[in-house]
Amino acid sequence: MDSSRLADLAVPGWQVEYLDAVGSTNAVARQRPAGTVVVTDHQTAGRGRLDRTWQTPAGVALTSSAVVDPQQPDARWPWLPLLVGLAVAEAIPVPAGLKWPNDVMVGGRKIAGILVERVPGTSSGPLAVLGVGLNVHQSELPVPTATSLALEGAARDRGDLLAALLAGYTSRLADWREPGGADRLRAAYIARCVTLGRDVEVHLPGERRLAGRAESIDDGGRLVVVTGGERHPVGAGDVVHVR
Repeated sequence: MDSSRLADLAVPGWQVEYLDAVGSTNAVARQRPAGTVVVTDHQTAGRGRLDRTWQTPAGVALTSSAVVDPQQPDARWPWLPLLVGLAVAEAIPVPAGLKWPNDVMVGGRKIAGILVERVPGTSSGPLAVLGVGLNVHQSELPVPTATSLALEGAARDRGDLLAALLAGYTSRLADWREPGGADRLRAAYIARCVTLGRDVEVHLPGERRLAGRAESIDDGGRLVVVTGGERHPVGAGDVVHVR
C-alpha cells in the first residue's frame, strides 16, 4: 500500500504530518502553523462546501489539508478556492476540468472535493486551510456522478500525487501573490473551466436562483452570468449545468 509513502513523504517548503485516521484533516490543520500539511489514510467525518459531509474507506483517497499564509488583502481571497481547484486539476494524470468554483471534473464526473477555510493566524493576518479529498483507488463509488483515478485507469501512488499537489500549490500561490501573476492564474483557470459557455442555474444564498449563460470569470474570481441582457457577477453559489 502507499500509506507508508504518505507517512514518510518529504516535500521542500512543507512539513507533512501523517495520521493513520482522523475525523477531519481540516479540523486538525486549523491548529497548525503555516507550511503544515495534514494527511491521513482514513478520514471519517469529512466536510465540504455548504456543510456537506462524507465518509471514505481507508486507503483509497488522498485526503489532505495544507495551511498557508496568504499575505493578501481580503479582496484577493475569493481566488483561493479557484486556485486550489486548478492545482488539483494540474496535479492529476488525467485531463481534468473545473466546474465553478472548484469542483474537479473528469469525463463529466467529480473526482475531488475542496474546502478552503479562513482561520485566525498571527499578527500578519489570518491563515487559510486548503482541504482536498481526491478519489484515487476506489473501484466503485456511491453515486454515478463521481469517479476516481482507478476508474479512469490512472491510479497513482498517493505520495506521488501529494508531492505533485504541493508543488502546484507553491507555483499557483506564487502566481496569486506576484505582480502580473494574477493574469496567468486567471488564464489557466479559464482554460480549464467547463462552466463557461454553458446555460446554468445558480443556487444563491437566501434560496434565490439565477438562470442564464455563464459568460466569464472576472478579476475577482466571480462567475459572470448573463440573463436578460444583464451581467451578474456571482461570488458564492452552487452551480448547476443545465443540459
